[in-house]
Amino acid sequence: MKKQFLSLPVLVKRTIYTLAAAVFLSTLAVIIVMLMSQMKVQQPLTIKQTEFITIKPGTSFNAFTKQLVNKGWMDNSFWLRSYARFNAEHSKIKSGTYQIKMNTRTIELLNLVVSGKEHQFSITFIEGSTFKEVLAQLAEHQHITHQLANLSVAEVAKKLSIEQDNPEGWLFPDTYAFTQNTADFSIIKRAHEKMQKLLEEQWDNRAENLPYKSPYQALIMASIIEKESGKHAEHPRISSVFVNRLNKRMRLQTDPTVIYGLGDRYQGDITYAHLREKTAYNTYKINGLPPTPIALPGAQALQAALHPESSNYLYFVSNGAGEHIFSTNLGDHNRAVTKYQRR
Repeated sequence: MKKQFLSLPVLVKRTIYTLAAAVFLSTLAVIIVMLMSQMKVQQPLTIKQTEFITIKPGTSFNAFTKQLVNKGWMDNSFWLRSYARFNAEHSKIKSGTYQIKMNTRTIELLNLVVSGKEHQFSITFIEGSTFKEVLAQLAEHQHITHQLANLSVAEVAKKLSIEQDNPEGWLFPDTYAFTQNTADFSIIKRAHEKMQKLLEEQWDNRAENLPYKSPYQALIMASIIEKESGKHAEHPRISSVFVNRLNKRMRLQTDPTVIYGLGDRYQGDITYAHLREKTAYNTYKINGLPPTPIALPGAQALQAALHPESSNYLYFVSNGAGEHIFSTNLGDHNRAVTKYQRR
């Protein structure tokens, strides 16, 4: 019996059909994977609360997808890796720390890490706080790299190129934003430069006939005003009292300077013995201003120090309700003290 052989044209046709079918199926599979991956990245990640993710420098896209799986944010990385193959621009992730909220879709996460817009942490230095308190805040912040922990206040001052060994008052109280692992020195330097700039601007536009020999003395006065009242509207009038006393060569006699001079010895009350103790900051005993600021003055206190209200007031006392009673003479002041303090 003779063997039958297919003719060459038939073989060619069958081969072409087979290849065409294979190409079609492969193309169909690619299309399906592409469509499925596009659908998958539109789904939200499995996150129950706001979380952070840190991508280290040099992290590959595959390693990044494994991070997401390890965090439990997605079941597997296949669809995400497939999506990146079809959309190469979404594979160019940038290192950094990013905040991811609930219901964030995978595509939104990709857009974020590709943009490189890291989460901005923040720290707030409060008006009236001290330099040491600022250092303590920085030391406690978990997202800051600590370079100042083992330095003394004087060493930090030198590092900031501050002339005084005591850098009190030289930081501007404000909220400062930063990215993960920013150095504490970088933040404190920004606060110092901001205070320098503001002081220079205010000094250049100061009122006439002020009893200050330098911008630094104005900074000292601003810190005292800041500690005397948390009510900004009172700052210009409080400033006028101190300016009037300095012009009359009267002692300032302000409690906040005494408290600062006591340091850790202050336990909440100023005693008669404290007022009699002659320290560099006891303005009941010394003439003029203390040697350094006593706190971080805010913009309003600095403005008030260099633009005091025009008045004849020489005294003031707290009324116990967050405001002060001002007097032009000792008799009225003593009556106010009796009414509002000794009761």
